[in-house]
Formats: sequence, structure tokens, C-alpha cells
Amino acid sequence: MTESGRRLVLVRHGQTDWNAEQRAQGHSDVDLNEVGIAQAKAAAPALAGLRPDLLWSSDLRRAAHTAEIIGQACGLEPVLDARLREYALGERTGLTMTEYRERFPEEYARFRAGQYDVVPGGETTPTVVARLGAAVRDAVASVEPGQTAMVVSHGAGLKVTLLSLLELPAEAAARWRALDNCGWVVLEETHSGGPLRLVAYNLRASDADLGPGPTF
Repeated sequence: MTESGRRLVLVRHGQTDWNAEQRAQGHSDVDLNEVGIAQAKAAAPALAGLRPDLLWSSDLRRAAHTAEIIGQACGLEPVLDARLREYALGERTGLTMTEYRERFPEEYARFRAGQYDVVPGGETTPTVVARLGAAVRDAVASVEPGQTAMVVSHGAGLKVTLLSLLELPAEAAARWRALDNCGWVVLEETHSGGPLRLVAYNLRASDADLGPGPTF
């Protein structure tokens, strides 16, 4: 990290039963399962090693629970912010990906290609980017130059927000693999108040000994 730049760490929550079943969660308030708790506990020491000065989280339980575990390792109390929620998935909430593919094959293909706003009654990508991006930028602005902001949120929302932060087109979502459960992204300002650059993508607890270089 440059001497005067801020660092941003974006973390996806741990696994839930619905993740394991490949079921669309959206705003459903599903908690972590045993695997997800273990993932968060494994990631927490590595994330604490980044010395975050601020820890914000989506208020949905799977993210908030992940943040609680990380916060215990970091000595931080998570601040919950509803703006950091996942896409609302409207009429497709609760469907498994198999059910989705069988019932709505054309829409499913677009959804899996990163066009998350094809869902009837769901949120549009610009809406998600606006609310989640605003929360992330507020988190960064809340730390001093040289400090680190850490944010726990959700897979699809983080992906489209990351593209926006890097000023990449929304269509690029089809080319980016989703973060693993409890995977994280590291970005740094080029200078205080400057643009963010990608340092590492989809780091996991097992990668903690790989050093600061990017992994894709």
C-alpha cells in the first residue's frame, strides 16, 4: 500500500445451506451453516493480519455472522448497513439453479452470464451498484490515509460493485468468476483520494501464505 493511500478489503460471507444447495438467496435471511462458520473462523486470522481499522457488513445474517467472527479476531465491532445487501431476487428467490434452468432456460442463461437484473421483480444492476457502491465508498472515506476499511457483503453484489469501482463495463461480469465463500478482494488507492486499483482477487485462508501478489 502506498504511504498515503487507503486500502479496501471486500469479503464474501461464508457458506449457507442455500449456497450448498445452489439456491437463490437474495434478501432471504439465511444464516451460516457449520461449513460457513468454519470458513469464517479460518479466514479471520488472515483478515486480522491486514489490520483493518473499520469493519462494515450487510445486515443479512450470513454476512453479519461472518463479520462477527472476523471482528472477534480483529478487535472490531461490525457496523451493519442494509445498503450492503445482496441483489433482491424477486420471483426467483428460493429456486435452486437446477429448478431455475428447467423452468426458465433463456432467462437462466442470461442470469448465469452475469445479467442478474433479468429476474422478474428483482433489483436492477444500476440500483445495486448505486446502493452498495455508495456504502463501500462511505466506508473508505471513513478511514484515514494509510488505513484499511473492510466490508463483508455478498457474491453478485460485490462483483458488479467491484467492476464499477474499477470503472470496468457491467458486461465484464460474465468474465469474472464469483468470489468463493469467505474469499476476499484487496484494493488500494494509488494515492490519498485517488482511484482504486486491484491488488488481489478471491484470496482465501489457504492462500494467506502466498504474500501480497494478486491471485486470479
